[in-house]
Amino acid sequence: MNLTSILAGLAFFCLACVSDSESVSTPATPPVMPIDSTQGISFLSLGDSYTIGESVPEAGRWSVQLAAMLRQDGLAVAPPDIIARTGWTTADLALGISQAEINKTYDLVSLLIGVNNQYRGQTLERYRTEFRSLLDTSVKLAKGNKKRVFVLSTPDWGVSPFGKSSDRAKISREIDAFNAVAKEECEKAGILYIDITPISRSGLNDPSMFAPDDLHFSGKMYGLWAKEALPKVKALLGK
Repeated sequence: MNLTSILAGLAFFCLACVSDSESVSTPATPPVMPIDSTQGISFLSLGDSYTIGESVPEAGRWSVQLAAMLRQDGLAVAPPDIIARTGWTTADLALGISQAEINKTYDLVSLLIGVNNQYRGQTLERYRTEFRSLLDTSVKLAKGNKKRVFVLSTPDWGVSPFGKSSDRAKISREIDAFNAVAKEECEKAGILYIDITPISRSGLNDPSMFAPDDLHFSGKMYGLWAKEALPKVKALLGK
């Protein structure tokens, strides 16, 4: 195992050791990136390492790529504000949103959260309750319009080079179970659910789909998620 893989393993192990009331900070990537709201359709992206784009450049983040694609299609979408950090569970994200003291609402809000709930072995019941609360918060932040909120499913980290040393079948089953909860809650709430998990699994044995840490996905993979979301989000925006 090379040094990069060892460091990735240590980092991921540390995430599991964090208590549920704590979050892992990433000083180089602050959770909130303010923008000038006059630039166009405002966009808030909520999540964890997959939203902040751990180990990839800012331009490679999936929501940043999605906003760029929307602009290419003629929609004046501003670069997204992002509230996300590596290691965050649903509870951590809720706390992060509260601490951000958001004083505005948005035209579009995305949510991608759950991998750290799965990794830490938290229950589906707890995830359901906290995820449902995050959906409510997302709608409030979307000016009360549930049709301007969308959820991306949790990708499967088991297909990563780091995941090779774990029980990939077990990880996949658990990810599917968490995603089933998220999908069900989205359907109940009338919120768009976009399944990118099969796309994440297509990265198995393709090193280009992963970041240098051998754990998180690369900008190339995030671009595939953005392309999957593009027509559905355009429909939300009435285009």
